[in-house]
Amino acid sequence: MGRGGLLLLLLLPLLRAAPREAGGSCRPQPSCEECISSHPQCAWCEEPDFSGGAQMEASRCAPRAALERAGCPPGAIVDPRGSLRVLRDTERGDGGGQLQPHSVEMELRAGEELSFAVRFRRARAVPVDLYFLLDLSYSMRDDLRLLQRLGTELLHALHNASSAARIGFGSFVDKPLLPFSAVTPRRSPCPAAEPCAPPVAFRHLLPLTNDSAEFRRRVRSQRVSANMDAPEGGFDAIVQVAVCQERIGWRPVRRLLLFASDDTFHTAGDGRLGGIARPCDGRCHLDVHGEYSSSHLYDYPSVGHLAQVLSAADILPIFAVTAPVVPLYRELSRLIPGAVVGELREDSSNVVQLITDAYEVTFTVRVRAEKCLGPLQRVGLRVVGVPEELSLLLRVPCACPCAQRRGGAALCR
Repeated sequence: MGRGGLLLLLLLPLLRAAPREAGGSCRPQPSCEECISSHPQCAWCEEPDFSGGAQMEASRCAPRAALERAGCPPGAIVDPRGSLRVLRDTERGDGGGQLQPHSVEMELRAGEELSFAVRFRRARAVPVDLYFLLDLSYSMRDDLRLLQRLGTELLHALHNASSAARIGFGSFVDKPLLPFSAVTPRRSPCPAAEPCAPPVAFRHLLPLTNDSAEFRRRVRSQRVSANMDAPEGGFDAIVQVAVCQERIGWRPVRRLLLFASDDTFHTAGDGRLGGIARPCDGRCHLDVHGEYSSSHLYDYPSVGHLAQVLSAADILPIFAVTAPVVPLYRELSRLIPGAVVGELREDSSNVVQLITDAYEVTFTVRVRAEKCLGPLQRVGLRVVGVPEELSLLLRVPCACPCAQRRGGAALCR
């Protein structure tokens, strides 16, 4: 069913919702229906002998307290209030159905707002996929050992969180052309004794798997590469991880992307520095070696494009970054639904905790009806990274009881 005049706001951790607009005050209206639809605080007096003022029709529409002071009996005041009823809140025993509640019925009046809490409960039988995306630019050389150890700790955290966890691995540096990357040995920042790996925008190294030993081996075998400028090409890599779903091996389960870096990021428009004007097309361009083969043809994606592909793929991004760039990534996370940020430090327990927290989410749903909707409406609510839908049944009636009674229509005007 359609969403009609509903405004639905999902409040996830670290996201900010737009403030609620002021609704003004209750003003006199010529009919009961127009009265209770005009403002949540407006009420209508349907008492036949009510004479609250010189203009009786106008005075019938006012806040409840004003009508009572004017002599309208409380039982004759039409002042509907919203209600909420949980239709299904029990956990299923098949390892799924972990959203609580699963189904909710609401009745609102126009302009009114109600909220309720929803929890995604962790259950070991619920699968999870996590892709570890690692920045291998030269500036990360001192952090590589830390990240290799982090990979091992991630495995432990995943296995504790789920009995059906899989993990994958990929790396990125930047576009392999000037001025982004060193393309000749003379320009390489790596010493001769420790040659750099060839620069690449993104390299998919390990599809999602439950083979822990292979994951450890792939992570420990990595060498840093060479890039020239401070921002990295991580956005290119994230888009490929999100859109190359068959190559990555994503299942229709809870999906997490752990992005580890120590620097800022290139975004749309920066590609022009290397003569690239064609916008990112949001398609999969991995060659037989798992490398992003078209990075020299397409510009970096914008933040909005990045948010769109992650949301479309139901992937929850977790940014594990060093202290100097944490503020920047916190601002970025405000623009990407569900994104969280953690500082990458010697003790990686905080990043591991982010993985655990991401597997158990509590959020608030706020629903405001902007106008009358008539028949019952169904809205499906999705949370990024949670492969389930919460069913919300909504009714926003504006008809008054007086209009439904024989001979009562006169009391509605």
